[in-house]
Amino acid sequence: MRSNAVYKLKIERLDRTCKFELSWGNGQQLFATLEYPESLTRLYQEWQRIYLSFYKSALRGRVQGSGSGVIPKVDWHNKLVEAEAEFLQAFNKWLRSAELFEICQQILISNSRNDASSTTTFLLTCYQLELERLPWESWEILTILAHQTQIQIIRTPPNIREENFSELRQKQRRKSRILVIVGDDTGLHFKTELAALKSLSRLTEIKFVTWQTEQEEYIIRQNVCQAIADPQGWDLLCFLGHSNEAEITGGKIAIAPNVHLTISEIYPYLTQAKQRGLQFAIFNSCCGLNIAASLINLGLSQVIIMREPIHNQVAEGFLLQFILSLTQFKNVYESMFSAGEYLQQEKLKYPSAYLIPSIFGHPNAELFQLQPNSISQKLKQLLPTRNEAIALSLLTIASLYIPLQDYLLDQRIFAQAIYRKNTHQIPAQTTPPPTLLVQIDEESIQKDKTLSTPRPMPRNYLAKLVDKLSELDAKIIGIDYLLHRPSQIETRDQKLAQSLINAVQKPQPTWFVLVTNEGINGKILQPLPEIANPNWSLQGEMNLIGGFMQLATPEINNPYTLPFSYLLALAYQLNYEDKNNIVQPKITSQQEFLIQIQESLKLQNKSLFSPRSYLQPFTEFSYIFGQMWLHPVIDYSIPPQQVYDRIPAWQLLNNQISTAQKTHLQKQVVIIAPGGYKEAGVAVSGLDFFPKPAAICYWRIYNDCLNQRREFTGAEIHAYMVHHHLNNSMIIPIPDLWAIGIAGLLGKVTLLTLNNRHRQQKNYKKSPNQNTLNPEQKEGLILIISALAGYGIISLQTYVTAGILLPWLLPSLTFVFYYLPIFVRKNSHD
Repeated sequence: MRSNAVYKLKIERLDRTCKFELSWGNGQQLFATLEYPESLTRLYQEWQRIYLSFYKSALRGRVQGSGSGVIPKVDWHNKLVEAEAEFLQAFNKWLRSAELFEICQQILISNSRNDASSTTTFLLTCYQLELERLPWESWEILTILAHQTQIQIIRTPPNIREENFSELRQKQRRKSRILVIVGDDTGLHFKTELAALKSLSRLTEIKFVTWQTEQEEYIIRQNVCQAIADPQGWDLLCFLGHSNEAEITGGKIAIAPNVHLTISEIYPYLTQAKQRGLQFAIFNSCCGLNIAASLINLGLSQVIIMREPIHNQVAEGFLLQFILSLTQFKNVYESMFSAGEYLQQEKLKYPSAYLIPSIFGHPNAELFQLQPNSISQKLKQLLPTRNEAIALSLLTIASLYIPLQDYLLDQRIFAQAIYRKNTHQIPAQTTPPPTLLVQIDEESIQKDKTLSTPRPMPRNYLAKLVDKLSELDAKIIGIDYLLHRPSQIETRDQKLAQSLINAVQKPQPTWFVLVTNEGINGKILQPLPEIANPNWSLQGEMNLIGGFMQLATPEINNPYTLPFSYLLALAYQLNYEDKNNIVQPKITSQQEFLIQIQESLKLQNKSLFSPRSYLQPFTEFSYIFGQMWLHPVIDYSIPPQQVYDRIPAWQLLNNQISTAQKTHLQKQVVIIAPGGYKEAGVAVSGLDFFPKPAAICYWRIYNDCLNQRREFTGAEIHAYMVHHHLNNSMIIPIPDLWAIGIAGLLGKVTLLTLNNRHRQQKNYKKSPNQNTLNPEQKEGLILIISALAGYGIISLQTYVTAGILLPWLLPSLTFVFYYLPIFVRKNSHD
């Protein structure tokens, strides 16, 4: 441990007296003997008692309780502050005794000769455990010096048998390695600490060893010991959990509930670890004095422990600040000092906590600290130039512009449709497709006199469609019309309600899925309960978000915000593909039908859809920035005829459907929906029309797509989403922004490589034809065309086989930009 000035202070109690020995420099030393006041022990014990009473829960050690019964309310915070002040006052008063005057004076005089940039180190050795428990870091003379110069107060145990060779080991390893032992967490939580430790992975190699409930005790012990003795070695050991003093065995740690390891048991494994480079250990747990002494005696460089029981939140805050300082490449003493300052600043919240941490060290050992990665220097040349930064900024803005993203997405899926068709990778046809659209179109309106005013759609007409579908034994019926307001003719509502009830009361009840929508004030617009009760029907959100899937959240807080298409797919799965032990809707039910389904699935431990079918936290986070990162898109590269059938409503009512169609609808999700009439829409006429995707136009090209209706209905979009849920075929788009970053990095690396080659080559002769490309430009052109074509094919195939959409245009432009210097470079000639 190198510094400008080193003082060794040894303190030993002999009966009622204490002997102080100070040594420094070239053999200089001073001795002093003074009486040890028993009142100091009493004040320490009183402070400790109040300390434990204040931090009475979530301690990282086992503290024995005492007594029982009703305890009156006590202001333990105030008592602890008073006990701390009284204890520290008595402690420093004792150290101001006349017997220590010469020692204190020597420290002050020697330190005055050092400049402010120097470091003074105090190696403090206490020969009895009761002396080690005292807060020597709060000795007034040391705190005074700390304001004048850099002070390091490092404790050393009385016995150190093994040598330390940290400097040699530290230079041998390119990247520090950390072992984290996660012990017994009874009454504790390590989530925040583990997250902070994982943040070190960018600077270190880190491994976590945890216990599992099903493991036998000897297996847990074996795993910990084997991890410590890993042949690759460790630089840093961190323990989280409960620990305690055990003087004979060198301390003990709880590695699982009721499973302990003593330091003497793991001593052979720690010896191997030290020989392989272990330098530093931190025990973020209770009562670690014996542990620290044992490990320094083994030859470790430094060990940080808590001298007293420590509250979980205090331990958590300490470690977070410690790790933050480590990542700033401070040494372990500076990191511990910063963490201690944090606890001192939080005295109102955590009184006396700053007195608890201590660092033990091996004399003359280097203070451990993480080393910056030298590779970072080599990466500086990858930083963009001014022109590159401008180009990347423009491309980044383009990648975040939603209208441009929507257009590129539409064109990309159009390209995927062409690719699927020409490579014969269209999914196998399923007969029938999962969805049947019963569309109330313009012709249906014209053929029925009751539909002279189709906005709002008369409820009695919907009732007729429900009756007809029920008669044909349709199992699942979705109604894509809002039913949140009573109609002007009450009998129409009654007619629809009765039709729904009749269908549900059949021996094989019909499942109904109706739509909800969010109102202007944020309130959910649900079907009127007198028309459709959620106790025997499902109700889902009808809103659409362009070319993206509607996704359910893993944790369903509001069942009425589940997507309409998701609930249709759920009903399909339960009725046609997973028929065992499914609940059925009942008019007499007193619990919401969706909750019944969820509880049934939970009891059977079933998950009907892949994780991709649910909204992921990262995607939800991107909404904050107005982005749709990793949000699955609707795959229109699959032909519509494989996704849905459709018939006009008038044909259904007039029995103008084939026997095959009648049989098919018994195995399909049937959606009653607008079919393209101009009045359709929730708030404004025409809102049920959506721009027709380019891929849909491609699939209908042979049916004279340009002369067909130009719009695409919401029901068709819902049908596609039902198909994707059922087939778990979610297409995940990689954000353009990410792809631009990767393309920029690859472009820069390739440009640097080509420039190096160009500088090494001799100048070539100028071609007589001014328009002829020189060899370097030809090579670059071939490389660009090959790279873009290859990436294009890979991205098209990745979409089909892996369900991942790799953007092409903007990343390709990014990559091409880095080659512009090659093409504009003038021909050099002799």
